[in-house]
Amino acid sequence: MHRLSKEDKEIIKKVLDVKDYDPDVFDPELLTELEKDEEYRATLCRYGADILGSEHYIRLKSFIQHGNVTVYEHSIHVALCAIRLNRKLGIKSRERELVRGALLHDYFLYDWHDGEAPGNIHPKLHGFYHPGIALRNATRDFTLSEREKEIIKKHMWPLTVKPPKCREAWVVCLADKYASTLETLKLKKGKINVNYA
Repeated sequence: MHRLSKEDKEIIKKVLDVKDYDPDVFDPELLTELEKDEEYRATLCRYGADILGSEHYIRLKSFIQHGNVTVYEHSIHVALCAIRLNRKLGIKSRERELVRGALLHDYFLYDWHDGEAPGNIHPKLHGFYHPGIALRNATRDFTLSEREKEIIKKHMWPLTVKPPKCREAWVVCLADKYASTLETLKLKKGKINVNYA
């Protein structure tokens, strides 16, 4: 990848600056609101229609990610949250790459809870290995930009020792952690009612 520009460094600092974190602002209804927002859904469909309509991608509906939330639902949550973070914080990420990388960040195509599942090559170390597996699957099934690859490869930072090198990857990394927290604590249930395919 390229070197970070001064603007990129300032934006990353802004994204990572959590000293003013207020737990009362951690809104479990945010994802539900984003799912209902026509503008966010339109953005998701505009940039991710080929992904969302893919037969392989629809398989994500059969794998559970957190609680009762499927990998498909989780990926949509992350993409919607990434759009919101990008717009609200004025990060100016490339929205197309942000959406596509977010949709594909967990494109590992197996049940990670099942140690015997085909494709689950490191069952006890899924968190460390699935970004590489997702990237391999995504590059096989879709044409990806370098930024989209970076998003998928680095979304588990700090487990992926090297930090993200682009603002889009930082945003998806944070959106993934936010959505995962809501889903794991069962503050956000699954069952997206919109058919994105």
